Amino acid sequence: MLDPLTNEEVKKPLHEVASSHMARRTFIGNIYKKVKDPNLIGALSGHKEGSKAFSRYRKIDDEMKKELVDLLG
Repeated sequence: MLDPLTNEEVKKPLHEVASSHMARRTFIGNIYKKVKDPNLIGALSGHKEGSKAFSRYRKIDDEMKKELVDLLG
């Protein structure tokens, strides 16, 4: 990461930089790319069905869209 005062790269242990929330967000995003069922992933991560908070965790990217088109084609 960059030191805000010197603007130089500084190495820090991962546990000092990453939060548990960041890990949760990353886990949900990665598993969503494999499963693609928001209700299942939401239940696994402790979100209620239709949770607005859960929608911020997932990102539908171009790769997922291509896989869907390939699956249907």
